[in-house]
Amino acid sequence: MRHSLANTVSYREAWAWAMYDFANSGYTTVVITAIFNAYFVAVVAGNAPWATFAWTAALAVSYAAIMFSAPLIGAYADAYAAKKRLLALSTLGCVTFTALLFFSGPNSLWLTIVFIILSNFFYGTGENLAAAFLPELAQSKSLGKVSGWGWSLGYVGGLVSLGASLAYVTWAQQQGQHSESFVPIVMLITATLFALASLPTFIFLKERALPQPHLQGKNLLQESFARLAQTIRHAKDFRDLRRFLICTVFYQAGIQTVITLAAIYAQQAMHFTTQQTIMLIFVVNITAAVGAFLFGHLQDRIGHIPAIALTLVGWIVMVRLAWGAQGPDMFWVAANLAGICMGASQSAGRALVGLLSPETRRAEFFGLWGMSVKLASILGPLTYGLVSWLSQGDHRLAILITGSYFIIGLVILAGVKVKRGRRAALAGRY
Repeated sequence: MRHSLANTVSYREAWAWAMYDFANSGYTTVVITAIFNAYFVAVVAGNAPWATFAWTAALAVSYAAIMFSAPLIGAYADAYAAKKRLLALSTLGCVTFTALLFFSGPNSLWLTIVFIILSNFFYGTGENLAAAFLPELAQSKSLGKVSGWGWSLGYVGGLVSLGASLAYVTWAQQQGQHSESFVPIVMLITATLFALASLPTFIFLKERALPQPHLQGKNLLQESFARLAQTIRHAKDFRDLRRFLICTVFYQAGIQTVITLAAIYAQQAMHFTTQQTIMLIFVVNITAAVGAFLFGHLQDRIGHIPAIALTLVGWIVMVRLAWGAQGPDMFWVAANLAGICMGASQSAGRALVGLLSPETRRAEFFGLWGMSVKLASILGPLTYGLVSWLSQGDHRLAILITGSYFIIGLVILAGVKVKRGRRAALAGRY
């Protein structure tokens, strides 16, 4: 492990950084993937024909806000060496609005939508900022491995939050409670675990970046816009990073659809109960942790592009299996294949962005990566929600169309040249 980290980075600091993946995974696992999304459709929106579309639309608004703000926040973080301070603010925001989901219920549609938009906005902002620390912690030859450590630990964090939620849900159901009673409490559990698990990050992780020379005569917002405009003007020098970000939009559209709608598909198409769905997501998090850890090592051995391409082929196979599944057995196979591919492709993409980003613009370029992921998070789930609405609830058709995003991403990925992109990153000190 020692040879994978930068010279001044300790094991404890690398662990503290990875603990942020552990902490924030509880939010996406419980709120976005496993429990609250299905609760929103069935209880908050009352299983209305537009319920799934309303859920995806609410998330789309939050992702659009992140798309607009992420590059500017990244530019500010680079200019003022403020990644850690901004990460603390985004964490506080996500924890607060996740806790406020306690007040969601059958008669709180618009209030719930506001809290989902805000909690997911702060989650996504923090995810980008945490990722920007990766190139400071890992040696360039080990970015995939170190990213994989963080992502695999993140899935363990998702398991902890989901396990605590499952224990409470099981107890509550034994007491005769319905979801209107126990899901709000699950939101408090999730928020508390996020807050506690993120503490090591803020205690031990160091801000190694140095403030950049400021632009004379401009305030903070003007300087952030000016630095972003400068990056856009120099985009031609980073053709491979630009192409990979476009690739990211497409393949992440498929991944974000699975993350956002897995529980809804399980319950609406496969007729899983809430408890069965939680158990499914629990097991999938284990396979995702294994996938992230193993593929991190494999990525550094076989190369970034072959590793990502392998995961995209796996995603295409998964979609075909899920579409054709007529019973729980085949769907379980598809779900666990999705878990392996999810951990691997998410970790691999983050590592490649770190490799292709210039040293003085890491937060900004990870902001651009975050913008690509959030655009995908709008495109994919909205496509799924719209297809399911227009087809009168045909979730199988919706998942099949989702598979096309992985195929497009695979085609675009073929044109990314890592060595050329790395040379551009090393020369990109503007």
